[in-house]
Amino acid sequence: MNKNFVLNTREGNLLNISIYSSLDLKKKGTIIFVHGFKGFKEWGFGPYLANYFAAHQFDVLTFNFSHNGIGDIPTEFSEFDKFANNTFSLEISELEQLISAYFEKQIVQEVNENLFLIGHSRGGAISLLTATHSNNISGLAVWATISKLDRYTERQKIEWRKKGYFEVINARTKQTFKLNVSLLEDIEKNSDTTLNIERSVRNLNKPLLIVHGTQDLAVPINEAEQIYMWSNKNLTSFHTVGNTGHTFDVVHPFIGSNEKFDDVLSTTKNFFEKLI
Repeated sequence: MNKNFVLNTREGNLLNISIYSSLDLKKKGTIIFVHGFKGFKEWGFGPYLANYFAAHQFDVLTFNFSHNGIGDIPTEFSEFDKFANNTFSLEISELEQLISAYFEKQIVQEVNENLFLIGHSRGGAISLLTATHSNNISGLAVWATISKLDRYTERQKIEWRKKGYFEVINARTKQTFKLNVSLLEDIEKNSDTTLNIERSVRNLNKPLLIVHGTQDLAVPINEAEQIYMWSNKNLTSFHTVGNTGHTFDVVHPFIGSNEKFDDVLSTTKNFFEKLI
């Protein structure tokens, strides 16, 4: 069973949330799924993973960051100005507010003390940066996650400042997206503090599962190895998935799961269940 909810943030934005409720009376916990760059809650495996965990006694919240570019049509990018104005700090703030709203019973009336995060790609980094400061998160899984936010050359940064924006192309839709210089300024201003992934991982002190495909061309597996190196080995598990890429062979529009993504799901489920 699932329903939708809209959360108003203190910045004056809206978070569109889908709630997938387990029908089992003995619920194991709640999972928040955090999408990545050019991602959205209805992308590819989003609904599938939510239904998977709901079938295994977890409630699941999937949501769109307010500036991810998705507007009235839930599977199409249309809000390009918002996308351009997005920042990492805004996404952290929104995830923090979502977690608070959950425990304040704004989203569901029955909350579970076992709250887990699953973050994909950039969403994994946002999850790590958020979890390190939260006492409400029981554990997290990061899939195909980046280890650094500053992914731009000095030449790109010079051009970025000169133009006031940086352009990226969506390989699937062929659309061109702008990233305003405010994103670069956010990185440079906060790279040693709130946006420092290394420091967040070193200070995490929470159970962490790292999952990465060995053939990930978008985010090389050495970034997962870097996160593992920073982590507390007593609390961290590192799982590789052979011969698969950034989305574990899942495509959008979704046409079905596969052995590799099923491995990601079962590994994550087993990891969370051991923490309950």
